[in-house]
Amino acid sequence: MEDGKRNIAILGSTGSIGTQALDVISCHSERFGVYALVANNRVELLIEQARRYLPEVVVIANESKYEQLKDALNDLPIKVWCGSKAIEQVVQDEPIDMVLTAMVGFSGLQPTINAIKAGKTIALANKETLVVAGELITSLALRHRTPILPVDSEHSAIFQCLNGEGDNKIEKILLTASGGPFRTFSKERLRYVTRKEALAHPNWNMGEKVTIDSSTLINKGLEMIEAKWLFGVDPSQIEVLIHPQSIIHSMVQFEDHSVMAQLGNPDMRMPIQHAFSYPARLKSDVRPLNFMELSQLTFEAPDTGRFPGLLYAYEAISVGGNMPCILNAANEVAVELFLEEKIGYMQMSRLIEKTMQKASVVQTPSLDDYLQTDAEAREIARAIAREQITEFIN
Repeated sequence: MEDGKRNIAILGSTGSIGTQALDVISCHSERFGVYALVANNRVELLIEQARRYLPEVVVIANESKYEQLKDALNDLPIKVWCGSKAIEQVVQDEPIDMVLTAMVGFSGLQPTINAIKAGKTIALANKETLVVAGELITSLALRHRTPILPVDSEHSAIFQCLNGEGDNKIEKILLTASGGPFRTFSKERLRYVTRKEALAHPNWNMGEKVTIDSSTLINKGLEMIEAKWLFGVDPSQIEVLIHPQSIIHSMVQFEDHSVMAQLGNPDMRMPIQHAFSYPARLKSDVRPLNFMELSQLTFEAPDTGRFPGLLYAYEAISVGGNMPCILNAANEVAVELFLEEKIGYMQMSRLIEKTMQKASVVQTPSLDDYLQTDAEAREIARAIAREQITEFIN
């Protein structure tokens, strides 16, 4: 790598966040270099990325794709690795300055822990890491003096609103949500939502998992838990607002009742670039806001009767311990089954609720407890789905 560049490892390079991160790097190739590219399964796109960006290392999680990847890059001086242990190892490589954690779900936890212990700046796009083990992650980051820079648009907005505010007391965080594609659907209509409908987000270009989570509002619940750990506030200080236009990405209200907001068009390249370049701000290809085109900015309360996932998240963080880990595992299974068209849309929330009722609660979990909890909760969720498959379908 050339001197003066910030060397970045991208975990999840073939996903929505990863590909947009590479767009940002392409626009500022004089400032950022790609040290490592890590993908789960999309080997063809990973090969294409590797040939374009020429990283030091590429890693494919799916070991059955290793030979294909290695053969395709045989003519280049790139190290080719495979498997979860390789991912956990590569984030510790000395030349890396920053690790973008954009892997989906629980799989991002261990690599993030290893990167923190190695003193790498974390650009956090994997909210599940803080949902599952927020206390562990934040204490580790403090111990190793490792910055965690948020990449989620909402948390990036909050981070920007707090920049320069020092010890000024936060009264509350206003966490905005688009409301997803089904904001106006009746409960009866939600029963018949299809996979295709749920993947058609009105504002954002995101991966399948987060798009489904956004439509059920559980994504906002996960973000609430993430915000608690990132900004050291109580969940009672985090208010979720439905803002269908997705222009205000979140707000902070201080004790003098002044409100700071961060605005921009809905484009994930903006928070990604902010994390990469912080504390500097760089010229961006993101389309600027034209206030003459904004006819209105509206807000409404979330409907937790139709979308109870948000309530489950508040309940999980209230119980504490490993309950957020149980919530996350159950949700990952529920989304997977819905995407496979094995359960209906409304059954996702019911599956989460029943898993939370059945799984074992540990109040002071260790990392091993989190790993065991994730496995147990997934097994319980799948058992519930198998037992009630007829009810789910109907």
